[in-house]
Amino acid sequence: MGLGKSTKRKVNLETHGCSASTADSEMIAGMLNNENFEIIENAEEADLNILVTCTVKTVTAQRMSHRIAQLTEIGKPLIVAGCMPKTEREKIESINNSASLLGPNAIERSVEVAEAAIDGRKAVALVNSDAVKLLLPHRRKNPTVGIVEISNGCLSTCSFCQTKIAKGFLKSYPIETILEEVELATRDGCGEIWLTSTDNGCYGLDIGRSLPELIRRVCSVRGDFYVRVGMMNPMYLVKRNEELIESYRNLKVFKFIHIPVQSGSPRILRLMKRGHTVKQFISIVRQFRKKYPSITISTDLITGFPTETEEDFQMTMKLLQKISPDVVNISRYGARPGTDAENMPQVNQTIVKNRTKRLHTLARRLSLERNLEWIGWRGRVLVDENVKGAILGRNFAYKPVVVHGKAPLGSKIDVKIIDATSACLTGKLI
Repeated sequence: MGLGKSTKRKVNLETHGCSASTADSEMIAGMLNNENFEIIENAEEADLNILVTCTVKTVTAQRMSHRIAQLTEIGKPLIVAGCMPKTEREKIESINNSASLLGPNAIERSVEVAEAAIDGRKAVALVNSDAVKLLLPHRRKNPTVGIVEISNGCLSTCSFCQTKIAKGFLKSYPIETILEEVELATRDGCGEIWLTSTDNGCYGLDIGRSLPELIRRVCSVRGDFYVRVGMMNPMYLVKRNEELIESYRNLKVFKFIHIPVQSGSPRILRLMKRGHTVKQFISIVRQFRKKYPSITISTDLITGFPTETEEDFQMTMKLLQKISPDVVNISRYGARPGTDAENMPQVNQTIVKNRTKRLHTLARRLSLERNLEWIGWRGRVLVDENVKGAILGRNFAYKPVVVHGKAPLGSKIDVKIIDATSACLTGKLI
């Protein structure tokens, strides 16, 4: 027999994956919190466990399967949410056929699915909704950060990626609705607004709007906050990069761009169906750096993509040295079910591991060199986390700055950078 609605139902909600997954999780928690559910952080004590999954990498998908098995052993009702129910439903049901399923484009049904799961009924909500995932209740994981989804799905056809399978084609949200969401977040005290989606670069192409226009409009919202623009695929920046660079002039915009190149080999990029060239990627980086010399450049790389040769890999190493990015997210290729690359000739895993190690070594060296250039810098940092007696904040270039001491979340402190590692800057209060 299910619990009565007069009793607070305890829900343990675990989240994995990108900032869009975190945004979904915050909205799921907000909707449940408004309907007599209590969000806790203990799977054993919960009346219901919800796992928001990510399957973008093979190792992540394996971790999701392991966690589903662990939560199943606890014996409590379980909802598997996020991308995995859409991409690997059979895998989930082979582990726990009783688990309820909640797709990334059906989160407005969170309460309905939770009620069913607690009552012992399996609910499946995987049909994509036309609803805009904005202006829903939020229970923010970090009160300083307002994560605002600007669209769902994408226009790309990358041969290695499951995200299109999970989220479908691009659906950009109206600018006016996004602005309402930003206003709500700033009223909640959020000092950082993260504009996030599957791919920010293609925002608006389906509704006659553009990302630069959105950035300008968001910056016009009254309030003291910074804007972090999330991942943008290079192929959509080629024609609008000057306009995008201009939109970054506003002091509210963190001087930070995340543009995944994935490989330095033209041949591999074609096999990946990335839609951009190495030259185009380099041009985008150089244009941004010319205008904003201190900008933080973040990129993604995949090692061991099917048929990658040592020559292909060396092209990636040379590209990395040429652009010297601040942040490099490196992933070993793993075949994802349902993708084109799954059926391509795979590279020996020993070779892939070796290349990944070499790439990590180079990336750390380059990141350290970039960070060392900040030593002696003085300026303001927005505090967005307190950990173990230290303050973690971000400067205007979204550089992570660690300072020993305490300060309220959302406050701004003046610091001098005195040291650096490949991962962060170290500052002292001034």
